[in-house]
Amino acid sequence: MENILGFVALACGLIVSLGAIGASIGIALMGGKFLESSARQPELINELQTKMFILAGLIDAAFLIGVAIALLFAFANPFAATFLASVPK
Repeated sequence: MENILGFVALACGLIVSLGAIGASIGIALMGGKFLESSARQPELINELQTKMFILAGLIDAAFLIGVAIALLFAFANPFAATFLASVPK
């Protein structure tokens, strides 16, 4: 049982950390491209900014879904429940 809880804790840490790294890299790349494109065509800044904020929200939403899954595994652990149901009494 302790092994299962330990592996679930490691999995939760990996889900959150890799999701945060991916979201950070994605938003940084998108922000850089936004600055490049707004420098080339300043008349499109309003349209580009709107699209950038929508994409930033979608990138953060994917990260937050990963955090929600990690919290599910941490507090309502389906693996531990399956393990406890299979143990004879």
